[in-house]
Amino acid sequence: MGTLLRGGTVVDGTGGPWYTADVLVEGDRIAAVGPDAAGRADRGDRIVDVAGLVVAPGFVDMHAHSDLRLLTEPAHLAKVSQGVTTEVLGQDGLSYAPVDDAVLPVLRRAIAGWNGDPGADFLTWRTVAEYLDRLDEGIAGNAAYLVPHGTVRALVCGWDDRPATRAEIARMADVVRTGMAQGAVGLSAGLTYTPGMYADGAELAALCAAVGELDGFFSPHHRSYGAGALEAYAEMVDVAERSGCALHLAHATLNFGPNKGRAGELIALLDAAVARGVDITLDTYPYLPGATTLSAILPSWCQSGGVDAARERLRDPAALARIREDLEVHGSDGCHGVVAEWETIEISGVTNPELAGLVGRTIADIAAAAGLDPFDTCVDVLLRDDFGTGILQHVGHEENVRAIMRHPRHTGGSDGLLVGAKPHPRAWGTFPRYLGHYCRELGLFSLEECVHHLTGRAADRLRLADRGRVRPGLAADLVVFDPDTVTDTATFAEPAQQAAGIPYVLVNGAFAIDGGERTDALAGRALRRRADGRTAPGTHPTGGHRWPS
Repeated sequence: MGTLLRGGTVVDGTGGPWYTADVLVEGDRIAAVGPDAAGRADRGDRIVDVAGLVVAPGFVDMHAHSDLRLLTEPAHLAKVSQGVTTEVLGQDGLSYAPVDDAVLPVLRRAIAGWNGDPGADFLTWRTVAEYLDRLDEGIAGNAAYLVPHGTVRALVCGWDDRPATRAEIARMADVVRTGMAQGAVGLSAGLTYTPGMYADGAELAALCAAVGELDGFFSPHHRSYGAGALEAYAEMVDVAERSGCALHLAHATLNFGPNKGRAGELIALLDAAVARGVDITLDTYPYLPGATTLSAILPSWCQSGGVDAARERLRDPAALARIREDLEVHGSDGCHGVVAEWETIEISGVTNPELAGLVGRTIADIAAAAGLDPFDTCVDVLLRDDFGTGILQHVGHEENVRAIMRHPRHTGGSDGLLVGAKPHPRAWGTFPRYLGHYCRELGLFSLEECVHHLTGRAADRLRLADRGRVRPGLAADLVVFDPDTVTDTATFAEPAQQAAGIPYVLVNGAFAIDGGERTDALAGRALRRRADGRTAPGTHPTGGHRWPS
Protein backbone atom coordinates (compact mmCIF):
# COMPACT_ATOMS: atom_id res chain seq x y z
CA MET A 1 0.00 0.00 0.00
CA GLY A 2 1.27 3.45 -0.87
CA THR A 3 0.70 6.91 0.55
CA LEU A 4 -0.60 10.02 -1.18
CA LEU A 5 0.39 13.33 0.39
CA ARG A 6 -2.36 15.51 -1.05
CA GLY A 7 -2.30 19.24 -1.73
CA GLY A 8 0.95 20.19 -0.02
CA THR A 9 3.34 23.03 -0.74
CA VAL A 10 6.35 21.30 -2.24
CA VAL A 11 9.72 22.87 -1.44
CA ASP A 12 11.80 20.40 -3.38
CA GLY A 13 15.33 20.90 -2.04
CA THR A 14 16.78 22.51 -5.16
CA GLY A 15 16.34 26.09 -3.97
CA GLY A 16 13.76 26.70 -6.70
CA PRO A 17 10.30 28.19 -6.12
CA TRP A 18 7.69 26.27 -4.14
CA TYR A 19 4.64 24.83 -5.87
CA THR A 20 1.48 23.02 -4.87
CA ALA A 21 1.37 19.33 -5.76
CA ASP A 22 0.41 15.86 -4.65
CA VAL A 23 3.24 13.47 -3.80
CA LEU A 24 2.74 9.73 -4.19
CA VAL A 25 4.93 7.31 -2.26
CA GLU A 26 5.09 3.65 -3.23
CA GLY A 27 7.33 1.36 -1.22
CA ASP A 28 10.50 3.25 -0.37
CA ARG A 29 10.34 5.56 -3.43
CA ILE A 30 8.63 8.74 -4.52
CA ALA A 31 6.44 7.43 -7.34
CA ALA A 32 4.99 10.70 -8.65
CA VAL A 33 4.90 14.42 -7.97
CA GLY A 34 2.30 16.69 -9.51
CA PRO A 35 -1.05 16.33 -11.29
CA ASP A 36 -0.63 12.66 -12.15
CA ALA A 37 0.16 11.58 -8.56
CA ALA A 38 -3.48 11.37 -7.46
CA GLY A 39 -4.45 9.60 -10.66
CA ARG A 40 -1.80 6.93 -10.08
CA ALA A 41 -2.85 6.26 -6.49
CA ASP A 42 -4.52 2.91 -5.85
CA ARG A 43 -7.80 2.58 -4.04
CA GLY A 44 -6.10 1.10 -1.01
CA ASP A 45 -3.49 3.81 -0.68
CA ARG A 46 -3.50 5.99 2.39
CA ILE A 47 -4.39 9.62 1.66
CA VAL A 48 -2.97 12.31 3.95
CA ASP A 49 -4.29 15.83 3.49
CA VAL A 50 -1.29 18.16 3.80
CA ALA A 51 -2.85 21.34 2.40
CA GLY A 52 -1.19 24.36 3.99
CA LEU A 53 1.83 22.29 4.98
CA VAL A 54 5.24 22.09 3.34
CA VAL A 55 6.46 18.82 1.86
CA ALA A 56 10.26 18.83 1.72
CA PRO A 57 13.10 16.33 1.49
CA GLY A 58 14.17 14.88 4.81
CA PHE A 59 16.83 16.98 6.51
CA VAL A 60 20.48 15.92 6.44
CA ASP A 61 22.45 16.36 9.65
CA MET A 62 26.00 16.80 8.40
CA HIS A 63 27.52 16.58 11.87
CA ALA A 64 25.92 14.06 14.21
CA HIS A 65 27.08 12.15 17.27
CA SER A 66 24.49 9.38 17.15
CA ASP A 67 27.06 6.64 16.57
CA LEU A 68 25.78 4.54 19.49
CA ARG A 69 22.47 6.24 20.24
CA LEU A 70 20.96 4.97 16.99
CA LEU A 71 21.51 1.48 18.40
CA THR A 72 20.95 1.89 22.13
CA GLU A 73 17.75 3.97 21.81
CA PRO A 74 16.07 2.82 18.60
CA ALA A 75 13.27 5.40 18.69
CA HIS A 76 15.86 8.16 18.20
CA LEU A 77 13.13 10.73 18.78
CA ALA A 78 15.57 13.64 19.08
CA LYS A 79 16.43 13.46 15.41
CA VAL A 80 13.45 11.99 13.58
CA SER A 81 11.04 14.34 15.35
CA GLN A 82 12.83 17.35 13.84
CA GLY A 83 12.70 15.89 10.34
CA VAL A 84 16.24 14.49 10.16
CA THR A 85 16.27 11.44 7.90
CA THR A 86 20.03 11.18 7.29
CA GLU A 87 22.96 11.72 9.68
CA VAL A 88 26.71 11.73 9.13
CA LEU A 89 28.52 9.83 11.89
CA GLY A 90 32.17 9.19 12.77
CA GLN A 91 32.77 12.84 13.53
CA ASP A 92 35.64 14.78 15.13
CA GLY A 93 38.17 12.06 14.48
CA LEU A 94 36.90 9.67 17.16
CA SER A 95 34.41 6.86 16.68
CA TYR A 96 34.07 3.12 17.00
CA ALA A 97 35.37 1.72 13.71
CA PRO A 98 37.89 0.62 12.71
CA VAL A 99 39.16 -0.56 16.09
CA ASP A 100 40.96 -3.48 17.66
CA ASP A 101 40.77 -4.98 21.13
CA ALA A 102 43.56 -2.75 22.41
CA VAL A 103 42.23 0.58 21.15
CA LEU A 104 38.56 0.02 21.98
CA PRO A 105 38.72 0.19 25.82
CA VAL A 106 40.67 3.47 25.76
CA LEU A 107 38.39 4.89 23.08
CA ARG A 108 35.23 3.99 24.98
CA ARG A 109 36.37 5.96 28.00
CA ALA A 110 37.72 8.86 25.95
CA ILE A 111 34.38 9.62 24.28
CA ALA A 112 31.90 8.37 26.88
CA GLY A 113 30.98 12.02 27.38
CA TRP A 114 29.88 12.16 23.74
CA ASN A 115 28.13 8.84 23.34
CA GLY A 116 27.79 7.12 26.69
CA ASP A 117 29.25 3.67 27.20
CA PRO A 118 26.94 0.67 26.82
CA GLY A 119 29.81 -1.71 27.64
CA ALA A 120 32.32 -3.81 25.77
CA ASP A 121 29.85 -6.60 25.05
CA PHE A 122 27.63 -4.21 23.08
CA LEU A 123 30.41 -3.19 20.69
CA THR A 124 30.57 -6.39 18.69
CA TRP A 125 32.01 -4.89 15.49
CA ARG A 126 35.61 -3.95 14.69
CA THR A 127 35.64 -2.84 11.03
CA VAL A 128 33.75 -0.11 9.19
CA ALA A 129 31.90 -2.77 7.20
CA GLU A 130 30.81 -4.56 10.37
CA TYR A 131 29.60 -1.32 11.94
CA LEU A 132 27.54 -0.43 8.86
CA ASP A 133 26.13 -3.96 8.83
CA ARG A 134 25.13 -3.47 12.47
CA LEU A 135 23.31 -0.25 11.54
CA ASP A 136 21.49 -2.10 8.78
CA GLU A 137 19.91 -4.40 11.37
CA GLY A 138 17.45 -1.57 12.04
CA ILE A 139 17.82 2.16 12.73
CA ALA A 140 15.44 5.10 12.82
CA GLY A 141 17.04 7.15 10.05
CA ASN A 142 19.74 6.74 7.46
CA ALA A 143 23.40 7.08 8.40
CA ALA A 144 26.63 7.71 6.50
CA TYR A 145 30.02 7.27 8.16
CA LEU A 146 33.38 9.05 8.13
CA VAL A 147 36.59 7.19 8.92
CA PRO A 148 37.81 8.88 12.13
CA HIS A 149 41.43 10.01 11.89
CA GLY A 150 42.11 9.93 15.65
CA THR A 151 40.90 6.35 15.90
CA VAL A 152 43.06 5.36 12.93
CA ARG A 153 46.06 7.11 14.50
CA ALA A 154 45.48 5.26 17.76
CA LEU A 155 45.44 1.98 15.84
CA VAL A 156 48.72 2.69 14.07
CA CYS A 157 50.66 5.04 16.37
CA GLY A 158 49.02 4.66 19.78
CA TRP A 159 47.91 7.57 21.94
CA ASP A 160 51.30 9.24 22.39
CA ASP A 161 52.26 12.81 21.52
CA ARG A 162 54.69 12.28 18.66
CA PRO A 163 54.88 12.66 14.88
CA ALA A 164 54.01 9.66 12.75
CA THR A 165 56.78 8.07 10.72
CA ARG A 166 56.56 7.81 6.96
CA ALA A 167 55.76 4.11 7.27
CA GLU A 168 53.02 4.81 9.81
CA ILE A 169 51.44 7.43 7.57
CA ALA A 170 51.41 4.88 4.75
CA ARG A 171 49.72 2.37 7.05
CA MET A 172 47.14 4.94 8.13
CA ALA A 173 46.40 5.74 4.50
CA ASP A 174 45.79 2.04 3.86
CA VAL A 175 43.40 1.86 6.83
CA VAL A 176 41.52 4.90 5.49
CA ARG A 177 41.29 3.38 2.00
CA THR A 178 39.97 0.16 3.48
CA GLY A 179 37.34 2.01 5.47
CA MET A 180 36.18 3.85 2.39
CA ALA A 181 36.16 0.67 0.34
CA GLN A 182 33.86 -0.73 3.03
CA GLY A 183 31.44 2.17 2.66
CA ALA A 184 32.72 5.26 4.50
CA VAL A 185 32.22 8.55 2.66
CA GLY A 186 35.34 10.36 3.81
CA LEU A 187 37.66 11.19 6.70
CA SER A 188 36.99 13.20 9.85
CA ALA A 189 39.57 14.71 12.18
CA GLY A 190 39.53 16.11 15.70
CA LEU A 191 42.56 18.36 15.96
CA THR A 192 41.84 19.56 19.49
CA TYR A 193 41.33 15.98 20.71
CA THR A 194 43.92 13.31 21.41
CA PRO A 195 45.47 11.63 19.55
CA GLY A 196 44.40 13.54 16.41
CA MET A 197 45.90 16.80 17.67
CA TYR A 198 49.37 15.25 17.41
CA ALA A 199 49.16 15.06 13.61
CA ASP A 200 50.94 17.65 11.50
CA GLY A 201 49.77 19.06 8.19
CA ALA A 202 51.89 16.66 6.15
CA GLU A 203 50.22 13.66 7.78
CA LEU A 204 46.77 15.08 7.16
CA ALA A 205 47.57 15.94 3.54
CA ALA A 206 48.81 12.41 2.88
CA LEU A 207 45.63 10.87 4.27
CA CYS A 208 43.47 13.38 2.43
CA ALA A 209 45.19 12.48 -0.82
CA ALA A 210 44.00 8.91 -0.29
CA VAL A 211 40.48 10.18 0.43
CA GLY A 212 40.49 12.38 -2.66
CA GLU A 213 41.52 9.47 -4.86
CA LEU A 214 38.27 7.78 -3.83
CA ASP A 215 36.08 10.88 -4.29
CA GLY A 216 35.52 11.29 -0.57
CA PHE A 217 35.78 14.45 1.53
CA PHE A 218 37.70 15.63 4.57
CA SER A 219 35.65 16.92 7.52
CA PRO A 220 37.95 18.36 10.20
CA HIS A 221 37.33 19.77 13.61
CA HIS A 222 40.33 22.02 13.16
CA ARG A 223 42.93 23.10 15.70
CA SER A 224 41.24 26.13 17.19
CA TYR A 225 37.91 27.89 17.30
CA GLY A 226 39.38 30.56 19.60
CA ALA A 227 42.84 32.13 19.47
CA GLY A 228 44.31 31.35 16.07
CA ALA A 229 40.98 30.23 14.63
CA LEU A 230 41.49 31.88 11.25
CA GLU A 231 44.97 30.39 10.99
CA ALA A 232 43.47 26.99 11.83
CA TYR A 233 40.89 27.37 9.07
CA ALA A 234 43.64 28.41 6.66
CA GLU A 235 45.60 25.27 7.52
CA MET A 236 42.62 23.08 6.61
CA VAL A 237 42.18 24.91 3.32
CA ASP A 238 45.87 24.36 2.62
CA VAL A 239 45.60 20.64 3.40
CA ALA A 240 42.67 20.33 0.99
CA GLU A 241 44.40 22.35 -1.70
CA ARG A 242 47.65 20.38 -1.47
CA SER A 243 45.95 17.01 -1.42
CA GLY A 244 43.22 17.68 -3.99
CA CYS A 245 40.59 16.49 -1.52
CA ALA A 246 37.18 18.10 -1.05
CA LEU A 247 36.84 19.93 2.27
CA HIS A 248 33.81 20.11 4.53
CA LEU A 249 34.41 22.33 7.57
CA ALA A 250 32.68 20.89 10.61
CA HIS A 251 30.76 23.26 12.94
CA ALA A 252 32.36 26.24 11.22
CA THR A 253 32.05 28.76 14.00
CA LEU A 254 34.17 31.62 15.36
CA ASN A 255 33.92 31.62 19.14
CA PHE A 256 35.54 33.19 22.23
CA GLY A 257 36.35 36.85 22.81
CA PRO A 258 39.17 37.22 20.25
CA ASN A 259 36.81 36.35 17.36
CA LYS A 260 33.85 38.60 18.05
CA GLY A 261 32.71 40.16 14.76
CA ARG A 262 35.30 38.37 12.59
CA ALA A 263 33.00 36.19 10.48
CA GLY A 264 33.70 38.36 7.44
CA GLU A 265 37.37 37.41 7.58
CA LEU A 266 36.51 33.71 7.55
CA ILE A 267 34.09 34.19 4.66
CA ALA A 268 36.74 36.05 2.67
CA LEU A 269 39.23 33.24 3.31
CA LEU A 270 36.78 30.61 2.09
CA ASP A 271 35.61 32.60 -0.92
CA ALA A 272 39.18 33.15 -2.06
CA ALA A 273 39.88 29.42 -1.83
CA VAL A 274 36.70 28.55 -3.73
CA ALA A 275 37.75 31.02 -6.43
CA ARG A 276 41.04 29.10 -6.72
CA GLY A 277 39.10 25.89 -7.30
CA VAL A 278 39.08 24.35 -3.81
CA ASP A 279 35.90 22.34 -3.22
CA ILE A 280 34.61 23.63 0.13
CA THR A 281 31.38 23.24 2.07
CA LEU A 282 30.67 23.79 5.75
CA ASP A 283 28.08 23.14 8.43
CA THR A 284 26.93 25.05 11.50
CA TYR A 285 24.45 24.78 14.34
CA PRO A 286 22.19 27.80 15.03
CA TYR A 287 23.16 28.40 18.67
CA LEU A 288 25.82 30.32 20.58
CA PRO A 289 27.23 27.83 23.13
CA GLY A 290 29.42 24.93 22.07
CA ALA A 291 29.50 21.48 23.65
CA THR A 292 32.30 19.03 24.32
CA THR A 293 33.82 17.12 27.24
CA LEU A 294 35.50 18.71 30.23
CA SER A 295 38.65 16.68 29.59
CA ALA A 296 38.93 18.26 26.13
CA ILE A 297 40.07 21.57 27.61
CA LEU A 298 43.24 19.99 29.02
CA PRO A 299 46.50 20.68 27.18
CA SER A 300 47.51 18.08 24.62
CA TRP A 301 50.70 17.07 26.42
CA CYS A 302 48.64 16.18 29.49
CA GLN A 303 46.55 13.71 27.51
CA SER A 304 49.43 11.96 25.74
CA GLY A 305 49.13 8.23 26.35
CA GLY A 306 45.38 8.20 27.01
CA VAL A 307 43.07 8.57 30.01
CA ASP A 308 45.17 6.63 32.53
CA ALA A 309 48.25 8.70 31.76
CA ALA A 310 46.25 11.94 32.04
CA ARG A 311 44.86 10.85 35.41
CA GLU A 312 48.32 10.30 36.78
CA ARG A 313 49.40 13.77 35.64
CA LEU A 314 46.41 15.31 37.44
CA ARG A 315 47.68 13.63 40.61
CA ASP A 316 51.29 14.74 40.15
CA PRO A 317 51.96 18.15 41.80
CA ALA A 318 54.57 19.27 39.26
CA ALA A 319 52.46 18.27 36.25
CA LEU A 320 49.37 19.77 37.87
CA ALA A 321 51.10 23.13 38.29
CA ARG A 322 52.04 23.10 34.62
CA ILE A 323 48.45 22.23 33.61
CA ARG A 324 47.13 25.10 35.73
CA GLU A 325 49.54 27.52 34.04
CA ASP A 326 48.47 26.35 30.58
CA LEU A 327 44.77 26.69 31.40
CA GLU A 328 44.84 29.93 33.38
CA VAL A 329 47.82 31.85 32.04
CA HIS A 330 48.86 30.80 28.53
CA GLY A 331 45.67 29.26 27.12
CA SER A 332 45.53 25.51 26.63
CA ASP A 333 45.54 24.15 23.09
CA GLY A 334 42.68 21.90 24.25
CA CYS A 335 40.73 25.07 25.10
CA HIS A 336 41.43 26.59 21.69
CA GLY A 337 44.38 28.63 22.91
CA VAL A 338 42.14 30.76 25.13
CA VAL A 339 42.56 31.14 28.90
CA ALA A 340 39.84 29.12 30.64
CA GLU A 341 36.87 31.25 31.66
CA TRP A 342 35.35 29.09 34.37
CA GLU A 343 32.08 31.04 34.39
CA THR A 344 31.44 29.96 30.78
CA ILE A 345 31.95 26.22 31.36
CA GLU A 346 28.69 24.54 32.39
CA ILE A 347 28.37 20.86 33.32
CA SER A 348 25.85 19.21 30.98
CA GLY A 349 26.23 15.56 31.94
CA VAL A 350 28.13 13.20 34.22
CA THR A 351 28.74 9.46 34.27
CA ASN A 352 29.09 9.22 38.06
CA PRO A 353 25.59 9.44 39.61
CA GLU A 354 27.06 10.97 42.77
CA LEU A 355 27.83 14.09 40.72
CA ALA A 356 24.33 14.54 39.30
CA GLY A 357 23.83 17.70 41.36
CA LEU A 358 26.54 19.47 39.36
CA VAL A 359 24.59 19.33 36.09
CA GLY A 360 23.43 22.75 34.93
CA ARG A 361 26.04 24.60 37.01
CA THR A 362 29.26 26.28 35.91
CA ILE A 363 32.68 25.40 37.25
CA ALA A 364 32.88 28.90 38.73
CA ASP A 365 29.56 28.46 40.54
CA ILE A 366 30.44 25.00 41.86
CA ALA A 367 33.78 26.29 43.14
CA ALA A 368 32.28 29.37 44.80
CA ALA A 369 29.59 27.37 46.58
CA ALA A 370 32.23 25.03 48.01
CA GLY A 371 34.73 27.77 48.77
CA LEU A 372 37.24 26.19 46.40
CA ASP A 373 39.48 27.30 43.56
CA PRO A 374 37.86 26.77 40.09
CA PHE A 375 40.89 24.96 38.67
CA ASP A 376 40.97 22.57 41.63
CA THR A 377 37.23 22.06 41.20
CA CYS A 378 37.71 21.18 37.53
CA VAL A 379 40.40 18.62 38.39
CA ASP A 380 38.26 17.12 41.15
CA VAL A 381 35.30 16.67 38.80
CA LEU A 382 37.47 15.08 36.11
CA LEU A 383 38.92 12.54 38.55
CA ARG A 384 35.66 11.70 40.28
CA ASP A 385 33.82 11.33 36.96
CA ASP A 386 36.59 9.29 35.28
CA PHE A 387 36.93 11.91 32.52
CA GLY A 388 33.33 11.32 31.36
CA THR A 389 31.94 14.81 32.07
CA GLY A 390 30.08 16.70 29.34
CA ILE A 391 30.10 20.49 29.21
CA LEU A 392 28.60 23.48 27.45
CA GLN A 393 30.87 26.43 26.68
CA HIS A 394 29.04 29.75 26.47
CA VAL A 395 31.46 31.45 24.10
CA GLY A 396 29.58 32.21 20.85
CA HIS A 397 28.66 35.44 19.04
CA GLU A 398 25.30 35.93 17.32
CA GLU A 399 26.64 38.14 14.53
CA ASN A 400 29.14 35.45 13.57
CA VAL A 401 26.50 32.71 13.66
CA ARG A 402 24.18 34.66 11.35
CA ALA A 403 26.86 35.67 8.86
CA ILE A 404 28.31 32.17 8.48
CA MET A 405 24.94 30.42 8.09
CA ARG A 406 24.15 32.65 5.11
CA HIS A 407 27.19 31.44 3.15
CA PRO A 408 26.17 29.82 -0.17
CA ARG A 409 28.10 26.64 0.68
CA HIS A 410 26.58 26.25 4.12
CA THR A 411 24.70 23.15 5.33
CA GLY A 412 23.06 22.23 8.63
CA GLY A 413 24.77 20.19 11.31
CA SER A 414 23.54 19.72 14.86
CA ASP A 415 26.76 18.50 16.51
CA GLY A 416 24.20 17.11 18.93
CA LEU A 417 25.36 15.09 21.92
CA LEU A 418 22.51 12.91 23.12
CA VAL A 419 23.84 11.84 26.52
CA GLY A 420 23.85 13.63 29.85
CA ALA A 421 21.05 15.07 31.96
CA LYS A 422 21.13 18.45 30.20
CA PRO A 423 22.73 18.09 26.78
CA HIS A 424 22.90 20.99 24.36
CA PRO A 425 19.39 21.64 22.94
CA ARG A 426 20.82 21.60 19.42
CA ALA A 427 20.45 17.80 19.54
CA TRP A 428 16.65 18.26 19.52
CA GLY A 429 16.19 21.65 17.94
CA THR A 430 18.70 22.51 15.21
CA PHE A 431 16.57 22.05 12.11
CA PRO A 432 13.28 23.53 13.33
CA ARG A 433 15.30 26.43 14.75
CA TYR A 434 16.67 27.17 11.30
CA LEU A 435 13.16 27.08 9.83
CA GLY A 436 11.36 28.90 12.63
CA HIS A 437 13.72 31.41 14.21
CA TYR A 438 16.18 32.22 11.46
CA CYS A 439 13.97 31.77 8.39
CA ARG A 440 10.44 32.74 9.45
CA GLU A 441 11.09 35.14 12.34
CA LEU A 442 14.33 36.84 11.30
CA GLY A 443 14.00 36.44 7.53
CA LEU A 444 17.65 35.54 6.98
CA PHE A 445 16.59 33.04 4.29
CA SER A 446 13.69 32.47 1.99
CA LEU A 447 11.95 29.21 2.81
CA GLU A 448 13.25 27.65 -0.40
CA GLU A 449 16.81 28.73 0.36
CA CYS A 450 16.66 27.46 3.93
CA VAL A 451 15.38 24.04 2.88
CA HIS A 452 18.08 23.85 0.21
CA HIS A 453 20.76 24.42 2.87
CA LEU A 454 19.35 21.59 4.96
CA THR A 455 18.66 19.07 2.18
CA GLY A 456 19.83 19.23 -1.43
CA ARG A 457 23.12 20.98 -0.79
CA ALA A 458 24.07 18.49 1.91
CA ALA A 459 23.01 15.58 -0.30
CA ASP A 460 25.30 16.91 -3.03
CA ARG A 461 28.26 16.96 -0.66
CA LEU A 462 27.55 13.37 0.35
CA ARG A 463 27.08 12.39 -3.31
CA LEU A 464 23.79 10.81 -2.36
CA ALA A 465 22.54 9.08 -5.44
CA ASP A 466 18.86 9.04 -4.57
CA ARG A 467 17.85 11.57 -1.94
CA GLY A 468 17.88 15.24 -1.03
CA ARG A 469 15.13 16.28 -3.47
CA VAL A 470 11.40 15.73 -3.90
CA ARG A 471 11.51 14.04 -7.26
CA PRO A 472 10.00 10.88 -8.78
CA GLY A 473 12.26 7.86 -8.48
CA LEU A 474 14.18 9.15 -5.46
CA ALA A 475 14.02 7.67 -1.99
CA ALA A 476 10.95 8.71 -0.02
CA ASP A 477 12.78 10.54 2.77
CA LEU A 478 10.30 13.35 3.40
CA VAL A 479 9.36 15.82 6.10
CA VAL A 480 6.01 17.58 6.30
CA PHE A 481 5.95 20.75 8.42
CA ASP A 482 3.80 23.79 9.09
CA PRO A 483 5.77 26.85 7.93
CA ASP A 484 3.77 29.09 10.29
CA THR A 485 4.36 27.10 13.48
CA VAL A 486 7.49 24.98 13.04
CA THR A 487 9.84 25.83 15.88
CA ASP A 488 12.32 24.38 18.31
CA THR A 489 10.99 23.91 21.85
CA ALA A 490 14.21 22.50 23.32
CA THR A 491 15.85 24.87 25.78
CA PHE A 492 19.01 24.80 27.85
CA ALA A 493 16.87 24.20 30.94
CA GLU A 494 14.73 21.51 29.25
CA PRO A 495 16.68 20.28 26.22
CA ALA A 496 14.90 17.00 25.45
CA GLN A 497 11.78 18.59 23.93
CA GLN A 498 10.18 17.54 20.66
CA ALA A 499 9.91 20.26 18.02
CA ALA A 500 6.54 21.79 17.20
CA GLY A 501 4.94 21.95 13.77
CA ILE A 502 6.33 18.73 12.22
CA PRO A 503 3.44 16.25 11.98
CA TYR A 504 4.91 13.77 9.47
CA VAL A 505 8.33 12.35 8.72
CA LEU A 506 8.94 9.48 6.30
CA VAL A 507 12.15 7.47 6.13
CA ASN A 508 12.45 5.28 3.05
CA GLY A 509 8.70 5.48 2.61
CA ALA A 510 7.77 4.47 6.16
CA PHE A 511 6.22 6.93 8.62
CA ALA A 512 8.66 7.55 11.47
CA ILE A 513 6.49 10.43 12.74
CA ASP A 514 2.77 10.13 12.08
CA GLY A 515 0.41 12.82 13.35
CA GLY A 516 3.22 14.15 15.50
CA GLU A 517 3.78 10.79 17.22
CA ARG A 518 6.70 8.38 16.88
CA THR A 519 5.78 5.11 15.22
CA ASP A 520 7.74 1.91 15.77
CA ALA A 521 9.28 1.89 12.27
CA LEU A 522 13.02 1.39 11.88
CA ALA A 523 13.33 1.93 8.15
CA GLY A 524 16.72 3.63 8.11
CA ARG A 525 19.71 2.23 6.27
CA ALA A 526 23.45 2.57 6.25
CA LEU A 527 24.39 4.76 3.29
CA ARG A 528 27.60 3.42 1.81
CA ARG A 529 30.13 4.81 -0.60
CA ARG A 530 30.03 2.77 -3.80
CA ALA A 531 32.77 2.04 -6.28
CA ASP A 532 31.58 4.89 -8.52
CA GLY A 533 32.02 7.36 -5.63
CA ARG A 534 28.31 7.87 -5.07
CA THR A 535 26.55 7.08 -1.80
CA ALA A 536 23.52 4.80 -1.51
CA PRO A 537 22.13 2.01 0.66
CA GLY A 538 23.58 -1.45 0.39
CA THR A 539 21.36 -4.49 0.52
CA HIS A 540 18.94 -4.08 3.40
CA PRO A 541 18.86 -7.47 5.14
CA THR A 542 15.14 -7.79 5.86
CA GLY A 543 13.55 -4.83 4.08
CA GLY A 544 12.50 -2.99 7.23
CA HIS A 545 12.36 -3.36 10.98
CA ARG A 546 10.34 -2.53 14.05
CA TRP A 547 12.09 -1.91 17.30
CA PRO A 548 11.84 -4.57 19.99
CA SER A 549 8.78 -4.43 22.20
